[in-house]
Amino acid sequence: MKKKANIQKLKDYGFKKDKDKYSYSVNIMNGDFTLNIDIINENEIRTELIEKAFNEPYTLHLVEDAQGTFVGQIREQYEKIIDEIKEKCFEIKAFEWEYSYKILDYAKEKYNSPAEYLWEKFPRNAVCRRQDNEKWYFALLSVQGSKIGLKTDEIIELVDLRVPFAEVPNLLKQPNIYPAYHMNKKHWITIILDGSMSLDEIYKFIDRSYELAKKSS
Repeated sequence: MKKKANIQKLKDYGFKKDKDKYSYSVNIMNGDFTLNIDIINENEIRTELIEKAFNEPYTLHLVEDAQGTFVGQIREQYEKIIDEIKEKCFEIKAFEWEYSYKILDYAKEKYNSPAEYLWEKFPRNAVCRRQDNEKWYFALLSVQGSKIGLKTDEIIELVDLRVPFAEVPNLLKQPNIYPAYHMNKKHWITIILDGSMSLDEIYKFIDRSYELAKKSS
């Protein structure tokens, strides 16, 4: 799956916007080299390593066959920085809709539940689970609208959530709530993430689903 830079995380890391890119510089090898890093179009990383003594680009660290202690140290420091930026500033972009990422961020920040992409054939589907018992409390899915009864075959993004069994009939009478897609319809519901339900309302459903996952067998 493709990863894209999270602009806010780039800024928090120290990147500055420069026209159509975000740029960051750091000194390595005790200040003898400056590593300039540009992020282009949110997914492309370009680097230039400048040897200060000569004010010229240094490239041996990018040559696989280049050996030696010195170039090895440069390569190690270079790769450490790039790997850290990828880990801290980039994220999987499996979804298109803003609400999908909002609820993933909510789950990660409040419950320490990172999104899990379990199905290679369905890369635009994810789940979040409790850390204590590993039970799912929501599934974030991309499906054709017709799959849940809408008059469209366009891909939509939805979340499946646990709800109390006794409340399902009344919940399904409410706008924007649908029978659960691909989950037990007696215990789960579906909400489309198109903005028709507020994020605060969705967060309340997520909190409740999280608690229900603790109690379920």
